[in-house]
Amino acid sequence: MGGMGPGKGGRYALNQGNTPGWSLMSSEERTAHRDKMWSFKTYDECKTYQAEHHKAMEAKAKEQGKTLPAPRANACDRMKARGQFK
Repeated sequence: MGGMGPGKGGRYALNQGNTPGWSLMSSEERTAHRDKMWSFKTYDECKTYQAEHHKAMEAKAKEQGKTLPAPRANACDRMKARGQFK
């Protein structure tokens, strides 16, 4: 699922602890989300997608009668701090 293992290049791990809607996504959706997050070249691209993703997960949660938990950390901020963006 991501992380900092071999071949990961020190990428920020995206998981249930830092991705709102993780439990609402299928395995394929999680992989697509992770790959999308890792593809960004700029912080602004990341933040734009993050806002869109959060809105989509809020809608999905509402459809299921659930409340979307707040993220414990901001992935884009953490990725920026790790130097993933130029």
